[in-house]
Amino acid sequence: MNKTELIDAIATECDLSKAVAQRALESVLSNVIQAVVNGDSVQLIGFGAFSSGSRAERTGRNPRTGEEITISAAKTVKFAAGKAFKDAVNK
Repeated sequence: MNKTELIDAIATECDLSKAVAQRALESVLSNVIQAVVNGDSVQLIGFGAFSSGSRAERTGRNPRTGEEITISAAKTVKFAAGKAFKDAVNK
C-alpha cells in the first residue's frame, strides 16, 4: 500500500473527502516527524513507538577495494511495533 492508497482507505472508512483525509494523514506524519526531530518519542498504544537514536562512528570496509573506511556517526529513527500490531502479524 502506498500513500495514495492509504489516503483512499482513510477517506472511505471515515466517510471523508480525499482532500480532508490527505490533510489529516499529512498532519499526523508531520507531527510524528517533528516530535522525533525534537528528541521526543511518539507512542501509539497498540501500534508502536517512534523514537530517535544514535549510531556511533565505526570502521567499515569498502567492498570493492577492501580498503578500511570510517563511517561517521549518525542519528537514526527507531520504530518498535506494539503488542497488538505484533499479534495481528503473527496470527
